[in-house]
Amino acid sequence: MADGEGDPGVFTATALPGDPRLLPTVTNAFLGTRVFRDILHAAGVYSGAAGDTHRADVPSPLGLRMAAPGARSPAQSFTLNTWTGTFSHTIQTPGYRATHQLYAHHSLVHLMASSVTIQRLDGSTHPITIQLQSLFVPQSQDLHLRPGPDFQGAHYIYGQTLVPEVEGGPRPTVHMLWTPIPQWLTLGGEERERCWQFLTAVAGSEEEAKRSYSAGLSLAAAGSLHRSHVRAWAALRRGCSVELDGPLALRQALHGCLYYLLSALPPRDSPGVPFHGISPGGLSNGTRGEDYWGHVFWDQDTWMFPNILLLHPGAARAILQYRIRTLEGARRNARDQGYEGAKFPWESAATGREVCPEEIYGAQEIHITGDVVMAFEQYYCTTQDLKLFREDGGWELVEAVARYWCSRMVWSEEEQLYHIRGVMPPDEYHSQVDNSAYTNAVARRSLNFAADLARDLLLPVPEEWEDRARKIKVPFDEERKYHPEYDGYSPGEPVKQADVVLLGFPLMHPMSAEVRRNDLEMYEPVTDPAGPAMTWSMFAVGWLELKELQRAWSQLEKCFSNITEPFKVWVENSDGSGAVNFLTGMGGFLQVVLFGFTGFRIKRSSLLFDPAFPEGITKLKLSSISYLGNRLEVTITREEMRMEVAEASREPPASPLEAVLESGHRFPLREGQSVSFPTAPGWIQRLPSRTP
Repeated sequence: MADGEGDPGVFTATALPGDPRLLPTVTNAFLGTRVFRDILHAAGVYSGAAGDTHRADVPSPLGLRMAAPGARSPAQSFTLNTWTGTFSHTIQTPGYRATHQLYAHHSLVHLMASSVTIQRLDGSTHPITIQLQSLFVPQSQDLHLRPGPDFQGAHYIYGQTLVPEVEGGPRPTVHMLWTPIPQWLTLGGEERERCWQFLTAVAGSEEEAKRSYSAGLSLAAAGSLHRSHVRAWAALRRGCSVELDGPLALRQALHGCLYYLLSALPPRDSPGVPFHGISPGGLSNGTRGEDYWGHVFWDQDTWMFPNILLLHPGAARAILQYRIRTLEGARRNARDQGYEGAKFPWESAATGREVCPEEIYGAQEIHITGDVVMAFEQYYCTTQDLKLFREDGGWELVEAVARYWCSRMVWSEEEQLYHIRGVMPPDEYHSQVDNSAYTNAVARRSLNFAADLARDLLLPVPEEWEDRARKIKVPFDEERKYHPEYDGYSPGEPVKQADVVLLGFPLMHPMSAEVRRNDLEMYEPVTDPAGPAMTWSMFAVGWLELKELQRAWSQLEKCFSNITEPFKVWVENSDGSGAVNFLTGMGGFLQVVLFGFTGFRIKRSSLLFDPAFPEGITKLKLSSISYLGNRLEVTITREEMRMEVAEASREPPASPLEAVLESGHRFPLREGQSVSFPTAPGWIQRLPSRTP
């Protein structure tokens, strides 16, 4: 490992990777860039119509490179500190140290900042000069930009994207203010140290851009701009803390995944700012032709969301609100294909209309509609947030999806079952198949949840929802006791990625341990070893479930070939192709830790646990598991589990909880009181109310 045996959350190198795609990213909920890059992206700002829609390139003055002319072979280092959310480049000579820092401010989400600090290290009195190299030009291929008057020493440009996503639709506006960047910085002969701050504010309105820039200037003048970012970021990391005792590579991978995924989330205190979803390559990528063009897929709802839900339910809610805001687009997609209800697009941007450049995926990969609803179901079971469903549009979405699935099914007289025909399953090597096991199982789950939710909301339950859920075909081979991927699948046929294995987790489709094992045994050897990174994590979760710890570890190890050095940036495929900064793979990896090692399963009335660690891992500590308004600290070793309610919500009041072991032992979980018991399967549930 490039970092030796140092802090697993700090990645340091003396040289940069040769491929600029593998440079680390700095992002927050609204802005993102790759270090040393001359463009950035703003959330929700797309240009191009339909299949040409892509993140609009915003010119970035932050892609500075620092050089020390005249210095003889200075020592250089490049560091990504995941504890402070900061990237730094340091040049050191015997006489001075120059440090360039870059970060996307975590609480002022319209602000990115960089600074250059020169420190004199000896007693000399001559001026020290550093060169700043920049490719910045205030122009964009995607925005019609005009200059405006300077503001508080900042230059100003503004303009709109060139082409709307849908004909006659809005063209997002971008306003940008930035500190002019000189070519040279000089520390005077009488100075020991000096820091220069460079701010960039980007927003959808002039007022917000100016407000953010002014706020940044004030904090910089007080010497607390970086400190305020570090404080906000550290609070997020503390509130989403996952630590394990195990191999260094595993701990580094864990910190890298948490850094990149949490960077994409809104701060806890910004409920008024609309969230625009998370794409596979994050906000730092998505220019035309790059990393799925910044579109949002099932990657968000299936692969990233479950981790976010356990660690940061407020951010999980913001993701669901993105889907609610795009519901009208999903309704239009269904109508355009001749169906009722709402069909979520395979690739989504700002409107919820299908923006996939290739028609086959948008037409056939319809399982995403069930994936979206599964995220809503997991959120509901974990939070009991009825407001989202009663008042904020959640019920309308769940109901529209149930109507879609009903209209998408056809009745088979021969089998006396409902079929869904002509689809592409998650395994994209096959198309136009009938009765994809995963698609039909996720459709059943959507319908069952819609019926359960309707009852909870005291609404009538359409009879056809439960009837179709009961009678939809999920292919099963009675002789071999496994799930064929679709009607006509032959054992041994190559599979691109995790598909049927997802029935066990996250779908929790009813099956015996024998069938679960058979599914894993059937598909593991035929899954493409060059397939996308998240696949192996789901095999790992399956083997952990069956307590096959060595097999689980061998699957998890495959993920490491997708992690690049030195900054732990993931690539989609192990040969380096596909999306870069692949948050989907990171999401799968985190699920191995948060759901595989713990055995956590989100059920309607409980959170199951059944821990299992591969050899070499001795302890897992989660300081932030959110369940029914409680924030739980959970520490697991092979011998003991320790639980404590670290914080219970007052408004609305959190549900009192208890841990129940399969053996029947019960342990009330009270705020500030730690309980421990031998490591064993069980569940966390509401503490039953005692009647007098």
